[in-house]
Amino acid sequence: MYNNTYYPLGEQERNEKHGYCCAVFVDIKGYPKANYIPGGRNAGKVEQIYGGVSRNVTEDIANCELRPTFIGLVDNTAIGADVIRQLKNHKVNTDYMRQVPDGMGTWLAVFNNDGDVVASISKRPDLTPILDILEEKGDEIFRNADSIVIEVDAEKAIVKKTLALAKKYGKAVYGLVSNMSICLERRDFLKDLGAFVCNQQEAGLLFCTDYSHKTPEEMVDIVAEKAYQARIPRLIVTMGAQGAVYADMSGDKGLCPARSVEVKDTTGAGDSFCAGVAVGLTYGKGLKEACEIGNHLAASVIATLENVCPRFLPRELGIDMDVPD
Repeated sequence: MYNNTYYPLGEQERNEKHGYCCAVFVDIKGYPKANYIPGGRNAGKVEQIYGGVSRNVTEDIANCELRPTFIGLVDNTAIGADVIRQLKNHKVNTDYMRQVPDGMGTWLAVFNNDGDVVASISKRPDLTPILDILEEKGDEIFRNADSIVIEVDAEKAIVKKTLALAKKYGKAVYGLVSNMSICLERRDFLKDLGAFVCNQQEAGLLFCTDYSHKTPEEMVDIVAEKAYQARIPRLIVTMGAQGAVYADMSGDKGLCPARSVEVKDTTGAGDSFCAGVAVGLTYGKGLKEACEIGNHLAASVIATLENVCPRFLPRELGIDMDVPD
């Protein structure tokens, strides 16, 4: 269940469908007109868009002309109905979405003049109704899936049920995180993931060490050591403008440099990176190639004020497949 909370599932027939499960957020973003003054009053503009890690990841994959299925919740309001309508317009299967009272979260963020978040606060929705969806429809969803992407900081029962269904049907689960403090309580689940993606700060929380001053080259060896020690099959750590480092338990490790683009807004870049990694691994790419796809999508988000990537054809990302109808 893919800044919300849950996961994507991917169903690979020749018409190439993918699925994702999670919560939906409303993102409220403030941008200064003049130089940003920390702690002061800043005149600017405020925008409101639909977001959330899982929803963003789902739309990113749909924008790669794949066909995701979204499993999650929205409010039982006109806003919730509009979220579903927008996802349908992107050819996302919303059959497993439910409208419930207070079913969406809120993320409030303030940006500086470089397009970076300087302050944020979020209200998470109650995702427990997703467990009912998995109990009722989980077998048919997972039976037809190629892979699953889940926010590991989702409700513990949801993560546990997801991993059990994935094991039952032999599906890989790719994990990401929106709140590492909560994810720490799920640390024992990481060894059951096909891959886990987090950023440098989150990696520091995960392994109780400050990595903020480490170079990418140093992080490569650190990630390789930690993946082996913690029995995480594949571990990917993003480092912003410095790219991403990766390692698996077999000893494959490396650095994937970020693409150089003019930064307008970093919101959603991490989500699009995770989407690219999930797509790459699902379609048989190695860790390096999957990270390159992730960097490609992330760069396309950073260069705009949108929180999802623009449309790409699969072959532009190195995926040899025809676009489904």
